[in-house]
Amino acid sequence: MTDEPGPAERALYLAAVRGGGRLLPEDLAPDDRPTVAALVARGLLTPTPTGYTAANPSALGDRIGAELRHRATRLLVHAERLPGALRPLAHAYEELHRPSGPATEPEDAAAVPPCVSELLAGCREELLATHSDPHPAEVLRRTLGQDLTLLRRGCALRTLHRPATLDDPDARLQLALRSRQGAHLRVLDEPYEQVLLFDRAVAVIPAAEDPDRGAVVTDPTTVGYLVAHFERDWARATPADPDPDTPHPTTVRIGRLLARGLTQRAVALRLGLSERTVAAHISRLRDRYGARTLFHLGWHLRGERRG
Repeated sequence: MTDEPGPAERALYLAAVRGGGRLLPEDLAPDDRPTVAALVARGLLTPTPTGYTAANPSALGDRIGAELRHRATRLLVHAERLPGALRPLAHAYEELHRPSGPATEPEDAAAVPPCVSELLAGCREELLATHSDPHPAEVLRRTLGQDLTLLRRGCALRTLHRPATLDDPDARLQLALRSRQGAHLRVLDEPYEQVLLFDRAVAVIPAAEDPDRGAVVTDPTTVGYLVAHFERDWARATPADPDPDTPHPTTVRIGRLLARGLTQRAVALRLGLSERTVAAHISRLRDRYGARTLFHLGWHLRGERRG
């Protein structure tokens, strides 16, 4: 029996309402008996010594609503428990299909949470990651082995970094090692959330109670939202070339604005950076062009722009 009355049940119930809330046996045709039985089973008709009395449908709605909510709660609980129940089977399957070639392990295995290690081992197509670490070079050194193993297995790797990461020569070297193996790197000079996305099916985000720990998310809607958010950030980000001889993307943008005649303060306001940060990039430009003054630097940049 479905949760909602069918057309025949609705018609017979309305006939009872039009008859003053009552149905008499003589008012019913032989074909009405199954419909009457269904209405009684639903609680919409109540048998009486003289026939049937129409009941309030609101009571039925409240009862069925409570039953549906209870059923939904049980399904949610089951959905939460099912991945854990299947995890031993999944591990056995992954061991069977694990590549047999040599693998490079992280230098510090304890630096990678066990759940992330398992997800990395099971990743088959793509890892999307955003990094906002305060010490990028240190973190990149610890995770170099796992990233190279992923790339050698044929998985795609796209990572998003803060612009300051490319200011660190050690961090640039670590990124270059990944880039040479096919990793795609971009920098975004905007706030973004840290996340790891495995095969667009599982996400690891910082746990609210402890940012140093990861919370695993498997809900498809939530993971889909995080993937879409990553793609939006990726589209706004600047491709990063970690080669030490390649200028920092932010340095290039600052140079273009200086070539247009903007002052240091105007550049900082335009890019949403502090004047101190802009000054550091200008210092690199002056070293590159051998410019003694900002005017001299602007002259070089305008000449390069015209050329």
